[in-house]
This record gives sequence, structure tokens and C-alpha cells, in this order.
Amino acid sequence: MPESTALLTDRYELTMLDAAVRDGTANRRCVFELFGRRLPGGRRFGVVAGTGRLLSLLRDFRFGEDELRFLRDERVVDAATLRLLEQYRFTGTITGYREGELYFPGSPVLTVEGTFAEAVILETLALSVLNYDSAVATAAARMSIAAGSRPLAEMGSRRTSEQAAVAAARAAFIAGFGATSNLEAGRRFGIPTMGTAAHAWTLLHDTEEDAFRAQIAALGVDTTLLIDTYDIDRGVETAVRVAGPGLGGVRIDSGDLPVVAAHVRDRLDALGAPRTRITVTSDLDEYALAALAASPVDAYGVGTSLVTGSGSPTAQMVYKLVARQDSAGTWIPVAKASAEKATTGGRKSAFRTLSGGVATSELIRVADGFDTPHGSDHPDARALQTVLVDHGDIDTAFEGSEGVSAARAHHIAARAELPSRALGLSRSDPAIPTVYAAG
Repeated sequence: MPESTALLTDRYELTMLDAAVRDGTANRRCVFELFGRRLPGGRRFGVVAGTGRLLSLLRDFRFGEDELRFLRDERVVDAATLRLLEQYRFTGTITGYREGELYFPGSPVLTVEGTFAEAVILETLALSVLNYDSAVATAAARMSIAAGSRPLAEMGSRRTSEQAAVAAARAAFIAGFGATSNLEAGRRFGIPTMGTAAHAWTLLHDTEEDAFRAQIAALGVDTTLLIDTYDIDRGVETAVRVAGPGLGGVRIDSGDLPVVAAHVRDRLDALGAPRTRITVTSDLDEYALAALAASPVDAYGVGTSLVTGSGSPTAQMVYKLVARQDSAGTWIPVAKASAEKATTGGRKSAFRTLSGGVATSELIRVADGFDTPHGSDHPDARALQTVLVDHGDIDTAFEGSEGVSAARAHHIAARAELPSRALGLSRSDPAIPTVYAAG
């Protein structure tokens, strides 16, 4: 049996449910919406990631004997609510932006429709997945832009928790990275894996030359040798002497990278190895990548900055009730009026308006009642939402390696629509405005 995901939640989700069971509102039909009020870090766009993971976790959102026993022992809910949870299955509908899609302030990234009992307890799970994965994907997209055509590898597993490492590798691949060092991400999601040796390999051997010879014997001459364990000049010379001019690559993990990379390139060329590739690592972020644009570097490996969202470790999305039925069954838009945290009530549809294939706005249409808002008045607008769960049935096309490949392809297409100002790395307003219109 798969491990239950039902307790990956905050206690107050279940105490609200318990109170709703008591006062008879648990079965009221509701619409919850997941969105971001703003883009963190002054970013110009965000990237949706985690949707496929969320759907898989939703499938295992069940309250088994162990989960029910814990809730009973801790007196989280009463007997009536325990009986409801024992039979819990999400039978509602979830629509949302495709994974890999871009989003902007107010974008209805996920819309969850169902009873209050069904939908409210999904809040923490949905936010924990989409907030982290989207933060990593947004950072990865910015790094991909800064790297240009040079390959990027994700190498951050040792800088985050074990399951976050897998999620980060997945999100990074969707947003433009080409490989990961994480084997579980490769197994689970079909992401290409890479990796050769660390400094420990060189230190294990009596000499650097012994280490290089052993690595080449194991992995072939096309391997990448780490040349900065001791002295970089000697490392380059030893690498070419041992491997010959056909050496696949060298890796630099320290120093003033633009200066060191240029020097290593000169040494490789002088030693007759002009085709040997140079990979650099060492705490890179999008700004460091941009600074290396003119350097003779062939590929990058990024770790800490990527898996921590490059300064914005969460997408800051929220999950809010935007419409509900009253006691008579009439649909009512609802919204918060809190200072600086106000929300827009009502069920929404979202479109990306385009001019000549370039995005011009995020158009959000708001229904007066419950009917789906109608299509855009702009003939070139692109609808942004798709059905992910239809009355409890999960669309499996968004899961697994196939879902990741589709999300990666969709991201490339969506990013191609961005106006040129969106590609800047400095803090700025969103690249396109969010425009609200009545249904």
C-alpha cells in the first residue's frame, strides 16, 4: 500500500472540518483558488511546477487506520468527523494552469471545486508542493535564460532535504535544465542523470595522476576530470598528459571563475586539447551565470542557489475560498477585505492575450455567479486552464516522466511568448499586467 499523504497537513484544516461537520456546513459546495498576490523577489514572471506531483499525492490522500488512530488519540476531531475521514475520497474537480506555464500576480494557478469538507483539507498539501516547486522552477528559468545555449545541470541534492531534492530536480528540468545528479529523480521522472567524481576521489589516491588514470580507466577518455583539488595549472597539465588531446572535459569548482576559466582555456589550447570542454560549478546563481556569458565555459552545474529558489525559497502562493453556496444553494462570491491581503471573489477563467505572438496581458475573467466565465474578447488570446481532476478522476497524462516531458515542452513554448523585457534579471514589475474583467 502506498504511504498515506493525508497527514501532510496543518491541524487547523481538520479542526475547521470538524466544526463544519458539527454546524452542518461541511457539505456546502465551494470553490477554492490557489494564486500568488505578487511575484517574490521582484521577478518578472513565475513558472508553475509541481502539478503532476500534487496529483500523485492526491491519489494517496486517504485516512487509514494509523492516521485515524492518531487523530483519535490526539483528540483532533470527534467521532463523526473520523467516520467522514475514513471514507474520504476527493470527488470534486480541479482545473489549473498546465505545469511549465508562466504565471503572474493573481493568476488562478489552481481552482479546486467540491464540498467544503473535500476541498479545505487539501490546502496545505497543494501549497507545500506548488510553493516550493514553482520557486525552484522560476529560479531555474532565470538561470536558463542567463546560460543561453550552454547546458545546465542540477546538482543541489546535498543542499536540501532528500524529497525536496527530487522535487527540485524535477522542477529544474521542466524549466530548462538538461540533467540532474539525483538518481531518484532520474528513475522516477526520466530526467537524464550526470556525475563523475568529487575531490574525495583525487584525495583517495596517492597522486592526482593516479586518480585521473583510474577515472579514465573506469569511465573512458570522454569523462570530465576535476582539476582544482590542488593546483589548477598542474591539474590541467596532468589531465591532458594522462588522457591525451581527446579528453572530454575538465571541471572547475573554485576561484574567480571568469579569470580561471579563461586561463584554463588558454592552457588546454596550448596543450593541444582545444575540444576539451570546461564545466564550472561553485555556488552559481543566475547573476554569476550572466557574468560568465563572455567566458570560455561550455557547461554549468548549479546547486545551492537553485534548490533554495535563488533567494526566493517560496512562491508565496495562497489558497483562498472565492465562492460558496448558501443554505438555499445559491452561489455567492466571497473575498477577504484585509488590508494588503484583499482577494477577488468569484470563479475565474484566465487567458494570455497576445499580439504578434508576444504576450501582452494576463486576462482574468470573473463570473458573477457560478457559470464559467466566457472566452476572451481578444481573438489571439490563449486559454490557460485545463482540467486536471474531473469529478475525482485524475488525468494521468500530467504524472510521471510523460507529464514531466510535456511540462518541459509547454514551458519552452510559453516562455517564447514573453516580451523581451521579461528576460531581464534585475528587480522589476511583472513583465505583463494582470487585467480583470467581468465574465
